[in-house]
Amino acid sequence: MDLLHKFLNIVLLPLTLTVLLFFMPPFLFVKFLCSLKRFIYSENVAGKVVLITGASSGIREHVAYEYARRGARLALVARREDRLRAVADKARKLGSPKVVVVCADVSKVEECKRFVDEALNHFGQLDHLVNNAGVLQQGFFEDFTQFYDISSLMDINFWGSVYSTHYAVPHLRKSKGKIVVIASTAVWLGSPRLSFYNASKAAQVSFFETLRTEIGPDIGITIVTPGIIKSEMTQGEMFSEVPSFLPETTEGCAKAILNSTCSGDMYLTEPSWMKAGFWIKTLCPEVFFHSLFVERPRTSKKDS
Repeated sequence: MDLLHKFLNIVLLPLTLTVLLFFMPPFLFVKFLCSLKRFIYSENVAGKVVLITGASSGIREHVAYEYARRGARLALVARREDRLRAVADKARKLGSPKVVVVCADVSKVEECKRFVDEALNHFGQLDHLVNNAGVLQQGFFEDFTQFYDISSLMDINFWGSVYSTHYAVPHLRKSKGKIVVIASTAVWLGSPRLSFYNASKAAQVSFFETLRTEIGPDIGITIVTPGIIKSEMTQGEMFSEVPSFLPETTEGCAKAILNSTCSGDMYLTEPSWMKAGFWIKTLCPEVFFHSLFVERPRTSKKDS
């Protein structure tokens, strides 16, 4: 057996790369044609029921507005009821025929069941679930002392999407619906000071990739990995050195998310140029790590 593994270690990777290089051009061409067909026959969401978690601000707020412009009926979920009602009012003005708001905390499994049930009781169906709720926790790992804050981050970013999906799946099967997952490019960037946020989003991506293989074609799953987007999450000190022209607008990101979802895409990175970081890390991990992070001076609470 050891000889077999040694043989495969030597032969299999070069053979795989050779096969990929040979079949990649025709595969990419076919993929382009398929994506073009999906774009032309993009789903019309007018009149469909969309449940959006964390809809009170940021990307998720503007995703709600984009659905509203296309005539979808909305069930909006968040903890800040006053802010949520303001979003609902604007969504109605933008064209949504019906909007309901549910004040709930996605980190609590019983509340996830409640808001899915309320959406079903009100509309009688569910076509799209947008798992949008998320929080950001910044800081170097060595400086953390309150692990309760860390566990609450995982409860919202990961378990919140798991709970809501669990209760929504039976209804999405009936409608041949879609699940939208808002993750982050931080999944593969490994940005410093975001270790727990990165981990929560990586868990989210891994879960929904697995769920996709379990569910099959009954429910479409679009996993979105946004880069730096202008929102509440990117207003902190950590993002103060980012050039003002670099972050994408929430409106542009929301439109790209809906276009990709309605086209049935499996993945979306927005803006798409952020994929360059993924390929550099995959092909040259040492260069990526040392050039971006190791040489950057570390300033922690202890240092200051």
